[in-house]
Amino acid sequence: MTPDVTAAMDDLVGVLTEAESIGVVGHVGPDGDALGSMVALARSARLAGKHAVASFDEPFLIPSEMAFLDTSVLVPPRNFPTDLDLAVAVDTSVRSRVGSLAAPMEQAKRLAVIDHHISDGSWGEVLLIDSTASATTELVYTLLGRLGWPIDEAVATALYTGLVTDTGRFQYSSTSAHTHEVAADLLRLGVQTDVIGQKLFEEAPFGYYEVVSRVLGRAVLDEDHSFVWSIVEPEDLKAAGIDFHETDGLIDLVRMARETDVACLLKRREAGVIKGSLRSRGRVDVAAIARSFGGGGHHNAAGFTSSDGPADVIEQIVAHLS
Repeated sequence: MTPDVTAAMDDLVGVLTEAESIGVVGHVGPDGDALGSMVALARSARLAGKHAVASFDEPFLIPSEMAFLDTSVLVPPRNFPTDLDLAVAVDTSVRSRVGSLAAPMEQAKRLAVIDHHISDGSWGEVLLIDSTASATTELVYTLLGRLGWPIDEAVATALYTGLVTDTGRFQYSSTSAHTHEVAADLLRLGVQTDVIGQKLFEEAPFGYYEVVSRVLGRAVLDEDHSFVWSIVEPEDLKAAGIDFHETDGLIDLVRMARETDVACLLKRREAGVIKGSLRSRGRVDVAAIARSFGGGGHHNAAGFTSSDGPADVIEQIVAHLS
């Protein structure tokens, strides 16, 4: 941890200690790291005697694969308080990524950000940003230790969920020795890895097979640029009877082609917005590509949204790879 990150951690410890009411918010469509960070921080705050809630913007749906988390701290966005001592954004430092919750968060006495993505520092007054951390939950774990707040089995499970999802089951390059040390501490606190692993990585609705077949069937290999890409269409989900968020793992199938350095999965929403996921084997910084669309992430894993058509999006990505 750099001196700047240590100083930011100290500042946030002071702010959290003083606050009596705390609201924790993750980005729209929270993944395991965002939801794990929300649940862990809000539940630990309650155990420490604080008034704490967590939320995220519509669609306010808990992914079925993460139903094992203790979501008792979660409230719908319409019920998020506007008179908090402290609002905390987790796993994002971008105002637009929290959607309609940005306004009530900004009515809190103070606004903090905890994130492991590169930030321009334009939102929030207390910023704990460490792009070397493998997951936001890694930072939350350290923060809770510094605060001396309780980490029971439910908090530990939420923290571990963020670690195991954002590191690709400890395979991504962001995984460090410290990441494994954190994981070991969480296991000692009662985390059931078999339950988490099965729910997150070994279960899917039968309709998922249909979507996999369609997406891999239309995959395109651009050998000149060592690039593979495919797209999920709204009709794929309708035919299979599955939800948008249940296709998040498809990028890991698309990226397997050994002839490629970069993979992209586009998911078209009916509203005309495309969500893109990018993966790299290390030579290409896909976070830089994502930033060109207003997104972000890490060197080897990043994402973005765009209102351009699929052909235009792929053309822009190829231009970066040329």
